[in-house]
Amino acid sequence: MRIVAVCGVGVGSSAILKVNAERALDKLGLTADVSASDLASVADAAADAQVILTSTELADRVREAIGRSYAEIIEVVNYFDVEEIGEKLEASLG
Repeated sequence: MRIVAVCGVGVGSSAILKVNAERALDKLGLTADVSASDLASVADAAADAQVILTSTELADRVREAIGRSYAEIIEVVNYFDVEEIGEKLEASLG
């Protein structure tokens, strides 16, 4: 499974979201290849992703950037909240 964490610039926020997504997956007993990306590179970065994690503020821009995709876009309110991320990933991945 491939997951991409996306923020506007692709440096700080997406790295935090990436690490916390890995922690949430670990708590769920799941493994995935999680990477970080900026908005400008998300189409390439998420070409084979099943899940894209981003903020509510960026979700529409991510949808525009990736065009048609089978990846589910999950909107995360608090990048530091491993429980929130875990709950949303569990709901998505079943």
